[in-house]
Amino acid sequence: MKVLAIDTSNRPLSVAVLEDETVLATITVTVHQKHAEYLLPEIERLLGMADLKPTDLDRIVVAAGPGSYTGIRIAVTTAKTLASTLNLDLVAVSSLATLAANVPVEGALVAPMFDARNHNVFAGLYRIQAGVPVPVIPDAHTDVTAFLTAVKEYAEPVWFLGDASHFSELIHTTISAATPAISAWLNLPQVATIGLLGQHLTPVADVDRFVPNYLRLTQAEAEWRAKNPKEDNQSYVEKI
Repeated sequence: MKVLAIDTSNRPLSVAVLEDETVLATITVTVHQKHAEYLLPEIERLLGMADLKPTDLDRIVVAAGPGSYTGIRIAVTTAKTLASTLNLDLVAVSSLATLAANVPVEGALVAPMFDARNHNVFAGLYRIQAGVPVPVIPDAHTDVTAFLTAVKEYAEPVWFLGDASHFSELIHTTISAATPAISAWLNLPQVATIGLLGQHLTPVADVDRFVPNYLRLTQAEAEWRAKNPKEDNQSYVEKI
């Protein structure tokens, strides 16, 4: 299976091309956030390096959130367009699960976190089983203290990844169990891992209707619902 994996859901722009479990080409850029400008040229360059044409691909795998609104939209819109145009499978992977998969320790508890500002985080808790991150606490947009309190109940060492360093003091005062030290690279999504995980997941049933996993309202939705409290269950924005 030839797979194109894409992740621009947070600060890094990451793209990889795989054939089954072999990584043919990959790139991760963290020094800019001009994802819309660089994503398609990088895809074209990587396919060229792998000596592949877009029509050679079998599947597109995309990190579909949570994370940056703009970054998620860029990756998902690009993935949907390629999948629809080329008649390819589209598979969505949690951006948090992708980060959790960086820990290759069987049975480990992993808590990937993205800073969502104002003492909030996008976070989830995963257990590594047969090399795959399995959700223990589902991905959520939540208060960081509430999340850490829930994690504390497991009374096990936990690997904290992503933006966890933003909350290091709170983590160490809340979680009594020892937390393993990690290398800095574990805090970055490994796009090849996205491709590997996506080869074993069920493709999206309807590419056109697929929406990212934002986990919180857009600013426009939040403002509209504040002004229309009696209609807050109605859809205001169609996400792409």
